[in-house]
Amino acid sequence: MSLFKARDWWSTILGDKEEFDQGCLCLANVDNSGNGQDKIIVGSFMGYLRIFSPHPAKTGDGAQAEDLLLEVDLRDPVLQVEVGKFVSGTEMLHLAVLHSRKLCVYSVSGTLGNVEHGNQYQMKLMYEHNLQRTACNMTYGSFGGIKGRDLICIQSMDGMLMVFEQESYAFGRFLPGFLLPGPLAYSSRTDSFITVSSCRQVESYKYQVLAFATDADKRQETEQQKLGSGKRLVVDWTLNIGEQALDICIVSFNQSASSVFVLGERNFFCLKDNGQIRFMKKLDWSPSCFLPYCSVSEGTINTLIANHNNMLHIYQDVTLKWATQLPHIPVAVRVGCLHDLKGVIVTLSDDGHLQCSYLGTDPSLFQAPNVESRELNYDELDVEMKELQKVIKDINKSQGVWPMTEREDDLNVSVVVSPNFDSVSQATDVEVGTDLVPSVTVKVTLQNRVILQKAKLSVYVQPPLELTCDQFTFEFMTPDLTRTVSFSVYLKRSYTPSELEGNAVVSYSRPTGIPRVIQCKFRLPLKLICLPGQPSKTASHKITIDTNKSPVSLLSLFPGFASQSDDDQVNVMGFHFLGGARVTLLASKTSQRYRIQSEQFEDLWLITNELILRLQEYFEKQGVKDFACSFSGSMPLQEYFELIDHHFELRINGEKLEELLSERAVQFRAIQRRLLARFKDKTPAPLQHLDTLLDGTYKQVIALADAVEENQGNLFQSFTRLKSATHLVILLIGLWQKLSADQVAILEAAFLPLQEDTQELGWEETVDAAISHLLKTCLSKSSKEQALNLNSQLNIPKDTSQLKKHITLLCDRLAKGGRLCLSTDAAAPQTMVMPGGCTTIPESDLEERSVEQDSTELFTNRRHLTAETPRPEVSPLQGVSE
Repeated sequence: MSLFKARDWWSTILGDKEEFDQGCLCLANVDNSGNGQDKIIVGSFMGYLRIFSPHPAKTGDGAQAEDLLLEVDLRDPVLQVEVGKFVSGTEMLHLAVLHSRKLCVYSVSGTLGNVEHGNQYQMKLMYEHNLQRTACNMTYGSFGGIKGRDLICIQSMDGMLMVFEQESYAFGRFLPGFLLPGPLAYSSRTDSFITVSSCRQVESYKYQVLAFATDADKRQETEQQKLGSGKRLVVDWTLNIGEQALDICIVSFNQSASSVFVLGERNFFCLKDNGQIRFMKKLDWSPSCFLPYCSVSEGTINTLIANHNNMLHIYQDVTLKWATQLPHIPVAVRVGCLHDLKGVIVTLSDDGHLQCSYLGTDPSLFQAPNVESRELNYDELDVEMKELQKVIKDINKSQGVWPMTEREDDLNVSVVVSPNFDSVSQATDVEVGTDLVPSVTVKVTLQNRVILQKAKLSVYVQPPLELTCDQFTFEFMTPDLTRTVSFSVYLKRSYTPSELEGNAVVSYSRPTGIPRVIQCKFRLPLKLICLPGQPSKTASHKITIDTNKSPVSLLSLFPGFASQSDDDQVNVMGFHFLGGARVTLLASKTSQRYRIQSEQFEDLWLITNELILRLQEYFEKQGVKDFACSFSGSMPLQEYFELIDHHFELRINGEKLEELLSERAVQFRAIQRRLLARFKDKTPAPLQHLDTLLDGTYKQVIALADAVEENQGNLFQSFTRLKSATHLVILLIGLWQKLSADQVAILEAAFLPLQEDTQELGWEETVDAAISHLLKTCLSKSSKEQALNLNSQLNIPKDTSQLKKHITLLCDRLAKGGRLCLSTDAAAPQTMVMPGGCTTIPESDLEERSVEQDSTELFTNRRHLTAETPRPEVSPLQGVSE
């Protein structure tokens, strides 16, 4: 047993899901018994009032049935309970219960039982006051210096102090400058009320000032209480403490002096009667409640302060004397005499955990046995230590520091795409021109190893592909469960997606509370968005892929897309996308080349990527490991730049339309205000064609809104096509310079940083910043470029000339032998950080000329940077389509 842990003398749990606060606990001899033992009075916000008299048989016992003296359902929330001399004609103690709209005073008495059931206790209502204002808290005392009886002062939620002289209502006064109610206490030595206002200052009001300032008519008590008429209060003294107060308590350790204790949110104050600070203590934790009481030492006061860390601190003035741990966070703490045990600490939590405890610990009777003494053999210890170190070293080498398979063992995710179309297509609300749009079923299987709650599955595919359902939630209440979900994928709009790859992401929390994310990628079949088509001999855009192996029959690579006739050659194949685009694939009979051609540049991407993937799979099955593809043609940057210009033009057009729509909306509201003023005018005036102007402006607003919506759709479609072209350019650069997978990943991160394109953050400025960073780090030519500072903001550029210049420069430096890397060790020391934007790369005329010369030497009349139609006499696929 720890010395710094509160010893449980008696405890119980009150009710079920009841709530309590600092005013709900009181200790007093409420039944006026002859032994003077305190009883525990507890009220709850559910309206229950309970009175306990603990009599544990031994320390730590729970509550017995006879410990509960009385339990009453008052049917109204109990805000505060107090015990005092509240009934006239007697000095016996009575119980005052404050409800939100009522103050009740009860007499608690006990009757000796004649049978084994024990004594019987009952509560009798002496009187009650119905409140016209919602109560917050109350205090009591001998207001005005009267002897033998206690008066009650209630503070309402709107800042009114209502004083009750036992069975009668006296008067009510409003606190000046009131906003929110604070704690309230009464000082008998100065005969004043002390509270903390919303201005975060302690305020003191004399009772005499409050009483003599009123002009209440005794015959209109109810009306007086309703209206609160009379003069305003004048504050006696104030002290700014700079924070909200949780509670106020006043303690007198002799007849000549008393102290006002204020518990703030971060500080603990002790004030003199006149408001001067006696001392203060800064707290390193957040307090929940406190209780000052007189110390055995002369002239000092002990204070119990509980905090939200389940700790109870005991201070003597500002010195910490003891700290003990509690099993809960108390909202109220009291000290009393229970069952002839003095100084019992009673704590109450907000959920009804009531505990009586004391400090210290019980003596331990356990004695550790003697350990057998033996002589140590240091040689054997050295040998054993070396063996253990070797085992640890071998384990670290084989497994690493962190186990990498731990996350996958919690949950396994697998995705299976059906090879066949759905018998009944699940495509709905499609905007594709064809009559029937097919759909394919995807099954996701999850298998857990441990218990997981609320595992969420999210599925994403590239637009315009659509899912019938993309969000799923699972509950794995027992280990080794298998859950399977199915959904369908189809093409919704009449253009081609940028990728056929989907992603299934599962997010969950481990039993330890650590969040985890698992993703599983899957690939959709090409036939979902493409049908067999008629090959075309002529096309505007062509690219040629070289390989190091003999050509493969296209029938083997693309089963299901070949022509129906057996006589047709298998080295020519046509593809017809559901969106309308047509692509032709040709395989050379004599050389190791494949040509892809189409009328639109971006449509070449999917077929080119599908061709390379299927070639790799084909040769892997054949056991060929040295298969490789390359690209030696001209880099189609001009076609790529046209797509960039078109996308940028739609962004600029969208900005203009939104500005024009904003202007027309302002004009429309101004005309509405003018018309409303004319209609409200008592003297009619001519409209001066304002109604015609309103109708015309309304039509312009609707037309502009439609134009903005149409432009947004075109911009989204253009961004999808731009992503397809970007994927193709990255693929060609990788094949051209034989880049590794890591270098291709860097290019993808630079060219495809966004999943969605918006007006605030667009593709052009983001890609320009990323490429500029590459040009000034791993692709830099001198240390001067590395030392350039980049702009920290991303703004939409005026045009795309700088972006196109940087893309051209990137290809040029890669052609000169530059290599992409993110490590600073590969280049000179860096003096810059990853930018949020970029500025123009300042280059001299000499460097521009050198770039032009180098480009001319490398690309031969800039054929790598321009579109060129292959001539028949030099075509590498001569005779393929003949």
